[in-house]
Amino acid sequence: MVEKSWGKFVAVDLNGCDESIRESVMIRNFISGLCDVIGMKMKGSLHLERFGVGELDGYSCIQFIETSSVTAHFDEKDSRAFIDIFSCKDFDEGVAADFCKEFFNASEANVRVLERG
Repeated sequence: MVEKSWGKFVAVDLNGCDESIRESVMIRNFISGLCDVIGMKMKGSLHLERFGVGELDGYSCIQFIETSSVTAHFDEKDSRAFIDIFSCKDFDEGVAADFCKEFFNASEANVRVLERG
């Protein structure tokens, strides 16, 4: 039986976000900044797309990092953001969550951590 974790998955759900979740430039800056503060090296370009119709409008993105990926989905209607970080290199989930909340001026951040493996 393998006792060592393969990696950490951190889900950060934000409520009460500001208007920056509607701006592609801000989302690009967010992903870059998040990777910097948690010490992750980005691999390749950010894949950022706008999806949905009506109540489902919003951006989604994925950024590969050397040790896995960062994904994010933005719910413009209800001013929410859902950020997922998975890495086999350890990082401080509190630093990640604080950065996410502060960047989007969210009123609330709910964080879940899952050790994989």
